[in-house]
Amino acid sequence: MESLPIFMRIKGSRCVVVGGGDVAMRKVAMLLRAEAFVVVVAPAICNALNEKVISGEIQYCQADFEPNQLTGAMLVIAATNDETVNAAVSSAAITKNIPVNVVDAPSLCTFTMPSIVDRSPVVIAISSNGAAPVLARLIRAKIETMIPASYGRLAVLARDFRDLVKARFLDTQSRRIFWERIFEGPVAELFFSGQEQAAEIALTEAIKSGDHNKQHGEVYLVGGGPGDPDLLTFRALRLMQQCDVCVYDKLVSKEVMELVRRDAELMYVGKARDRHTLPQEEINSLLVQLAKEGKRVLRLKGGDPFIFGRGGEEIETLMENDVPFQVVPGITAANGVSTYAGIPLTHRDYAQSCIFTTGHLKPSGDQQKHLVELDWPALVRPNQTVVIYMGLVGLEEICLQLIKHGLESTTPAAVVQQGTTPKQKVVVGDLSDLASLVNSAQLKPPCLIIVGHVVTLRKKLAWFETKRD
Repeated sequence: MESLPIFMRIKGSRCVVVGGGDVAMRKVAMLLRAEAFVVVVAPAICNALNEKVISGEIQYCQADFEPNQLTGAMLVIAATNDETVNAAVSSAAITKNIPVNVVDAPSLCTFTMPSIVDRSPVVIAISSNGAAPVLARLIRAKIETMIPASYGRLAVLARDFRDLVKARFLDTQSRRIFWERIFEGPVAELFFSGQEQAAEIALTEAIKSGDHNKQHGEVYLVGGGPGDPDLLTFRALRLMQQCDVCVYDKLVSKEVMELVRRDAELMYVGKARDRHTLPQEEINSLLVQLAKEGKRVLRLKGGDPFIFGRGGEEIETLMENDVPFQVVPGITAANGVSTYAGIPLTHRDYAQSCIFTTGHLKPSGDQQKHLVELDWPALVRPNQTVVIYMGLVGLEEICLQLIKHGLESTTPAAVVQQGTTPKQKVVVGDLSDLASLVNSAQLKPPCLIIVGHVVTLRKKLAWFETKRD
């Protein structure tokens, strides 16, 4: 280890920045976040620094650098484009035993400025000792995706309850076990989901009960998006990594499933048309049962749980049985698939509104025909895009009904198979021939149907296929 990593409290202390350009401004901004008293020394300063001077946030000494300007400073940063000045600042600071950083000159520094993940009061600093600052920033970016923004507020909550916990649990080991349960359990999840008051109540109850060994179950209803794992939210990924059991659907892609915690138990409950691994009511009961057993249950769905995902039915059952849960939205197929197909759902020249509907068909008395239970007048309005989920089986009937209720037979339409994934396939036609084109292409579920003049834009905007090629 070449350097000793430390955190220095500089609140209210004099910190001198020599330099007046954009680089100096970035260093000033960092010092201000730590509530330092900042003095900038330079013959001239940029507009951003001048605004800080006018607002009274910093003090400005308009002058060339002189060693006496460092008197009383807790630390010094040299951020000029003049190597001679930077060297002079370093020499003067070292002579006065003041920590000094010279931008892009590690040999002149007694400390380096790390890349920072700020979840105050939790702060993570990453340094390469000046060897590879860009690498340090890339590592910071990876850590940013793993640490929720609410971790800082959770640390404040723990600080506020620290004395109570210390009084309730007398030895270090029991306190450690208690806090581990809190930070990895329902109290933390309540906090992360924005239910801070409920988290405080739950923490208070946990302290009173003193039962730090008790397992508390919870359900995470998570949208897995349309297939591309890069479209998952940070919160979804975090919960996927900490579940005990994953209850997942047919529409969750293999790539997304690979991000679930490796040792989690996997339970497939997927549905296909007229063939259910488990009826919905049994899925609802299963989630309750698993949570009551003290397990952290990931209910992973393709797309978004609340858009044709029956998530509302599942959380109704959880609420009825007093099972803690949280819902994490996902990118629904309409958004993700249309984007990857190069078909904007709205466009100034073609569509000022968009409607989502399901294309499930209901058998009528004559089993050779089907009745589509859709609001056709609402679907055929002008200047509108229609997105139809689960409509592949009834595609021919859907196209006929749209024409019958007022759309031109030449209205552009598309069917996208396994959108956002490497297996994406797009068939474009119009309402008169789309079904036959799709049949010839032998498309298989999952597919999404998009109807409207925005489909014509795909010729220009089909970026995803171009990228793959």
